[in-house]
Amino acid sequence: MPPIARLRALLLALLLAGCATAQAPAPPAYPETVGTATHAMVAAAEPVAVDAGLAVLRRGGTAADAAVAVQAVLALVEPQSSSLAGGAFMVFYDARTQAVTAYDGRETAPAGADPDMFLGPDGKPMPYMANILSGRSTGVPGAIAMLGLAHGEHGKLPWASLFGEAERLAEQGFAVPKRMADAANNPRVQQAQTADAVAYFTKSDGTRIQTGDVMKNPAYAATLRKIAAQGPAGLLTGQVAADIVAKVHEGERPSSMTLADLAAYRPKSAPALCRPYRVYLVCLPPAPAGGPVVLEALGLLERTDIDAHGPADPQGWHLLAQAGRLAYADRDRYMGDPAFVTVPSEGLLDAGYLDGRAKLIGPVAGPPPEPGVPPGAPRRGADATPEPGGTTHMVIVDSWGNVVSMTTTVESIFGSGRMVDGFFLNNQLTDFSFSPRDADGTPAANAVAPGKRPRSAMSPTLVLDRQGRFFAAVGSPGGPAIIAYDLKTLVGILDWKLAPQAAIELPNLIARGAVYDAEIGKFPPGVVEGLAARGVKLTQGSGAEGSGVQAVQVIDGRYVGGADPRREGVAKGF
Repeated sequence: MPPIARLRALLLALLLAGCATAQAPAPPAYPETVGTATHAMVAAAEPVAVDAGLAVLRRGGTAADAAVAVQAVLALVEPQSSSLAGGAFMVFYDARTQAVTAYDGRETAPAGADPDMFLGPDGKPMPYMANILSGRSTGVPGAIAMLGLAHGEHGKLPWASLFGEAERLAEQGFAVPKRMADAANNPRVQQAQTADAVAYFTKSDGTRIQTGDVMKNPAYAATLRKIAAQGPAGLLTGQVAADIVAKVHEGERPSSMTLADLAAYRPKSAPALCRPYRVYLVCLPPAPAGGPVVLEALGLLERTDIDAHGPADPQGWHLLAQAGRLAYADRDRYMGDPAFVTVPSEGLLDAGYLDGRAKLIGPVAGPPPEPGVPPGAPRRGADATPEPGGTTHMVIVDSWGNVVSMTTTVESIFGSGRMVDGFFLNNQLTDFSFSPRDADGTPAANAVAPGKRPRSAMSPTLVLDRQGRFFAAVGSPGGPAIIAYDLKTLVGILDWKLAPQAAIELPNLIARGAVYDAEIGKFPPGVVEGLAARGVKLTQGSGAEGSGVQAVQVIDGRYVGGADPRREGVAKGF
């Protein structure tokens, strides 16, 4: 069945199902939140990046055009989370056809990579940070190539015209944001202590950059000019590519990456993975992204009455936590690159499997759930993937109603701490399982292999109504906690009928295994105690790197946007 026919069939099934139930109540009157607009909107983690995207939209650009401009600025002013040499996943809604396309710009392992590359001479995983700081942590970058593919299919403005604001900021200077300064000055961030990072973040007087300092990066501007003139080839071939290869070959544990690896990189596109949820259709990128996991969790929640228990009710949070635990258990066992391993996405979303899995959600939390055995699942070894976070998200709606939801990353904070031509290199290959097999030799789904893309939690999300029209877009950074952050926000908007900003500001709760990591002080009175009575003992924390949710929703014919106050983002439009 063609992708658009499949989407329309899903919508028809959703419509028929909706006819058998009472009409969904009209949403309440939502207050003005961070941003409202009637024509177009951008939500991103830094105001200057939002302004760059809006400028493109005002010039008649599409959401795909604006995403290029936003990415170029974020990689300059938010290098702890983004990079020209990073990776990304995007879902794109075409308002004319109502089709949702998933774009995969995930980094790949070089042709010379091998499953034991993160093991020491004793056959055991090397220390975590030693692997991150090594040359072999860097994957072949994909974000710019992915944007090039999406722009070619959905852009209107010339590619070369989309980098001007980022180039101007790099040449003339930008005010250092607080998060960037905090990361650069944090002694616990070892990537900020490398020779490259120290040189970049040290001022002429020998002190480190501080919030509000004016910082210039002419090398970055020069790289942008190459990318603007040559397209993604300006990064993946020529002098910039040679500089990347030279940098990852430095040190005691060099990469096997070659110029041929960079030149051979190809982004991917495919129909998004979409499933009904109540009266909506929710669409995300397929594996190796986190889309199947978010959809599994939603499928479990649809079999509960979480919509009857709002954010002040501990039962609602209990259901959210238990669905998340079950989905994480399956993710940690089965998710990997489907081009290399069998990923049972259809099995995880099978109605019968979800029915059985949902029965494990009891009135009281039990021990950590084991992974299930969905239809089509192969035998897999336990995973041993450490997952830090150095990620950011954007949502863009253009004047035609096209929508981008895109999560982009450099992996850890400042990636590998290695820098070339004005930007940091990613350490994305440490998103593979350090141990390629378990004790009995059963291979891990997420083991390293040449050309393979590591598993990701990135889950940019689009929600359509029963007529196939855009309803909402959600996404967050946060390492493995992305799945929990996105799920919380989706439940807030779709089940608890909150405006985007209110949904984003709900307390974070990451339930994975035996741990319930949460922002304890943000819960309404009685919720923490009510959860404890249900066996959910919260521990104070904020996940891998804290959330940075961006969201846009259609409310009464307007775009209403929200940005996570835990970061520096805004939502603005016109």
